[in-house]
Amino acid sequence: MNPLGIHAGVWVGGWSPEETRLAVSRTAEAGYDLIELTATDPSGIDTKLVRDLLDEHGLTASASLGLTFDADVNNEDTAVVRRGRAKLGTALELVARIGSTHLVGALYSALGKYSAPATKKARANSVAAIRELAGQAADSGVTLGLEIVNRYESNLLNTTRQALEFLDEVDAPNVLIHLDTYHMNIEEGDFARPVREAADRLGYVHVGESHRGYPGSGTIDFATFFRALVDAGYEGPVTFESFSSAVVDPALSSTLAVWRDLWDDNEDLAHHAHRYITDGLHAARWR
Repeated sequence: MNPLGIHAGVWVGGWSPEETRLAVSRTAEAGYDLIELTATDPSGIDTKLVRDLLDEHGLTASASLGLTFDADVNNEDTAVVRRGRAKLGTALELVARIGSTHLVGALYSALGKYSAPATKKARANSVAAIRELAGQAADSGVTLGLEIVNRYESNLLNTTRQALEFLDEVDAPNVLIHLDTYHMNIEEGDFARPVREAADRLGYVHVGESHRGYPGSGTIDFATFFRALVDAGYEGPVTFESFSSAVVDPALSSTLAVWRDLWDDNEDLAHHAHRYITDGLHAARWR
């Protein structure tokens, strides 16, 4: 069975000790194996507390982030790229301190709408930064998952085919593809072909509905997606991601345009999603 995860944004909008305890304990109570932390600002995370709570509840963790335009490796400006590399390094340190093996997200780019296509120089800077990060991550046994996001959140990797070309340029075995059904619904033609194309280079999965609400209440063809994962022999994490203005992370909520309530009962949502994903993967295995 795939480890099932949940994004911490379902539970909390920050990382105070109280929020940290709530997020980890609720994740365990809902039956998940993994909690995904937001590493946008690691300075606010008590890594010792996180690690102690993970051990207490028998959980693992991953961390995700997207870069910002003032610290972006997908840029021609040397100073901006340098700040982006530093931000990636800080996130990698967080992952190591909490004992995680996965750093995922838009590691290659700012998370936001660019005003023009990526330039050849900016892309080369991104490739070089990810290659360097991969070398550092390998020393800690960490896998990097490059999340393919929609055109409004990056100008670099919007499809699986683009990501595969990027991975070929990086040429590091611990850099893999991170698929997200929310973004696939916008950019891909279907939910099976990208999984087949990624094949054994698929390393992390986000399950998110078309409107980021309850899975099964939007337009995502989850049955096809789950079948594709099973057929591909994917055994990595499958992490549920959902956002609502009922839980506000000031930075992340603004970046992802979380302007309205898609749910207000996060416990019901988390239990529903766990059951939905478990049943979907089970049905795909025994179809």
